[in-house]
Amino acid sequence: MNEYAISPTEFNQFRALMRQIAGIDLPPAKIHLVSGRLARRLREHGLKSFGEYFRMVTGDHGGQELGRVIDLLTTHETYFFRESAHFDYLAERILPELPRNNDIRLWSAASSTGEEAYSLAMVLMDRVGTQSRWEIFASDISSEVLGKARTGIYAMNRIDGISRDYLRRFCLRGVGTRQGTLRIAPALRERVRFAQVNLNEPLSAHGLFDVIFLRNVLIYFDLPGKRQIVERLARQLKPHGRLFVGHSESLNGVTRMLSQERPTIYRRS
Repeated sequence: MNEYAISPTEFNQFRALMRQIAGIDLPPAKIHLVSGRLARRLREHGLKSFGEYFRMVTGDHGGQELGRVIDLLTTHETYFFRESAHFDYLAERILPELPRNNDIRLWSAASSTGEEAYSLAMVLMDRVGTQSRWEIFASDISSEVLGKARTGIYAMNRIDGISRDYLRRFCLRGVGTRQGTLRIAPALRERVRFAQVNLNEPLSAHGLFDVIFLRNVLIYFDLPGKRQIVERLARQLKPHGRLFVGHSESLNGVTRMLSQERPTIYRRS
């Protein structure tokens, strides 16, 4: 049971903070989520109210704790080959079009604990192999989930989306103290580069990409926030590059920089 009660004023302080830092809109219905996820930090710091905690994280020495707030209030639900039709389309329609004499670059722009990025790497290794140069750039605003992603270690009950063929070729089953886990093979891990990226900040330093996956992210932003993020990412697409969004998302009315190729798949105009 949560012994701390967050007032509407305190909730709105954290709501404004997340909008300012990450562009994420926390609707009033999320007040209990905010209270539940941050209450443990109040206990650990011996604080009596969310107001005290807000002053702490926004003070001169709140940088590291502010990172914990971002980790706790961003959603990290993901799994291997989520919305599998996207990976089929990538393998069967997009990759055959890409010239093999150029570097192939894909970006998992909200990679969370890495399942999406490693799923992309499996498809690239299967369809492109090692003869062409390619890489997966994987980013998230949360440093905590990126730390987990870099290990490439996952519980066996989280790998249902990986085919038997891919499990055999691209994964290592844990033994001894690691029994019950799986690790992504080194040949794949070395093709995936993780970095902490805030999508509300300039992105040009990350270069241009053939494909960007930005799935199940835009649902947390209002229309102006969606437009800013989508157009910022669209500028990082190579000519005719594709942007994938989640199956519950649409870019209708969001931007003219991209045209719809298929539902949830957009091409840079």
